[in-house]
Amino acid sequence: MNFLEIIFERLRRDGEEPVLQEIRDGKIDSVSGREFLALIQTAREFLRQAGLHKRDRCALLAPNSIRWAALDLALMAEGIVVIPLYARQAPAELAGMIKDGSPSLVCCGDEILLDAVKNHLSEATPLVTLETVFANISASSGNRALENPTPLAGDDPVTIIYTSGTSGEPKGVVLIVRNLNHMLPCTNDRLDRLMGPRQEPDRVFHYLPLNFAGSWIILLTCLSRHSVVALSTDLTKLGDELKLAAPNYFLNVPTLLERVRAKIEDQIKQRSSMAASLFDKARKAGLRLHHEEAKPMDPIWIAVANAFMFPSIRKSLGPNLKALICGSAPLAIETQLFYAMLGVPVLQGYGLTETTALCTLDDPHAVEPGRVGLAIPEVQMLLGENQEILVRGPNVFSGYWNKPEATARVLQDGWFHTGDQGEVNAAGNWRIIGRLKELIILNSGHNIAPEPIEDKLLRSLPRAQQVMLYGDDRSYLVALVSVAASNALTREQVETAVAQANAGLPHYKQIRNFYFGPNLFTIENGLLTANGKLKRSMIAAHFHEAIEDMYRKPQS
Repeated sequence: MNFLEIIFERLRRDGEEPVLQEIRDGKIDSVSGREFLALIQTAREFLRQAGLHKRDRCALLAPNSIRWAALDLALMAEGIVVIPLYARQAPAELAGMIKDGSPSLVCCGDEILLDAVKNHLSEATPLVTLETVFANISASSGNRALENPTPLAGDDPVTIIYTSGTSGEPKGVVLIVRNLNHMLPCTNDRLDRLMGPRQEPDRVFHYLPLNFAGSWIILLTCLSRHSVVALSTDLTKLGDELKLAAPNYFLNVPTLLERVRAKIEDQIKQRSSMAASLFDKARKAGLRLHHEEAKPMDPIWIAVANAFMFPSIRKSLGPNLKALICGSAPLAIETQLFYAMLGVPVLQGYGLTETTALCTLDDPHAVEPGRVGLAIPEVQMLLGENQEILVRGPNVFSGYWNKPEATARVLQDGWFHTGDQGEVNAAGNWRIIGRLKELIILNSGHNIAPEPIEDKLLRSLPRAQQVMLYGDDRSYLVALVSVAASNALTREQVETAVAQANAGLPHYKQIRNFYFGPNLFTIENGLLTANGKLKRSMIAAHFHEAIEDMYRKPQS
């Protein structure tokens, strides 16, 4: 059985149980396995009426929803290649991807999205809304005949997922059936180890957009196992939605975990001096224990905090929470240790869209803070020139859509060149240390990986949104700092944070000047990718004058 047949079998088996939910306006709407299959069947019938056939392409442009998932499965069940797109991306960028993918149909979440991209496309591009796709669903639709998925071969394409485009034009990553057949058992195995034997379904919360490879893999994994997934529909209400979902685990990006950590620490500071002192002593004790520098009182401080303080913090994160899963970028080791101290392990994974989202995954019973786990089964990883991570295995993509030259550059002799720099220890646990294309080379010849310094500055500025260092062919580093308009920082606060970030760094890695302002980089202004990564070259061009001014007037 392929991955899709396994999902359909599971949905039939749990026909009367809830499998997928949406949280809207403080309420949870659920569909059972039978109802979800009926939605899939409705979408399949629409696609046939629209004249789509196996190996045709269809773009799916909508926020997360039950209907998004149903249409995604319907397309795959018909053998149609799905092109998932990010609803918040700039319309011109979306139109560019649609033109590149040349789909036979574009399915939009609503009329607003449809109109936004329609203005950038030719009149010949067929567009419909999800409302139109599911117009024929009815109360009795659960009784309609449900068909098996169309037979698919291992090399049949399943999806074209566009990369974020941090260093150039987005490219369509073609993933095939064989990739998914390998990946889902790997992710299921890790979740089995986390949850252990149980009769109750896994409770999963999901807020990351489903057009991202890692987010999509989690959804498919959960649909293939005994679980119920609650989809967030309002990122401004994540805290309230988490309480309603009460999950066992959910996928995160480092930014959110950093913000939650900062919020908890701020709340502790506002409590009594005794509580704040206990928390600080326990936190420092935990760090010393990790670095094997423990003092005699350290286990006592942790034990007291675990008895009187940590349980209430854990409860605020979620009463059923067994772990947090984190990907997309390296997580600061201090943050991973922070959650571990509270009794909530953070499981990390590393991968790219080109590797079907994953190359490594933490074993829930053998987490090594600061690292992203072991290579998943049958996946080989080694270090090439300049510590570049090379990957080979059944998770590696078949190529970029209509870009043979770009494919040839990254797929060489069976090895995928990731562009990421890493290191691996004797136990086989990997650590990601930077990205080759993002290295800053000063005119002194010093090579600097910007991410660790950017992360250090961000940790000193909890109100900041993003930080980008600049310094190519210059004599020193400067920083661009983006803050939320509602949380404005003073120049003195940024100066203090820069001084903290510079502490202990060699002179050539120190930030000598900075520029800051509200909402400098956003997805809407085209300076962030769809998953929130910096478009460094575009940012440098956009803030050319501000950068030049920083070099004319060095702060220190």
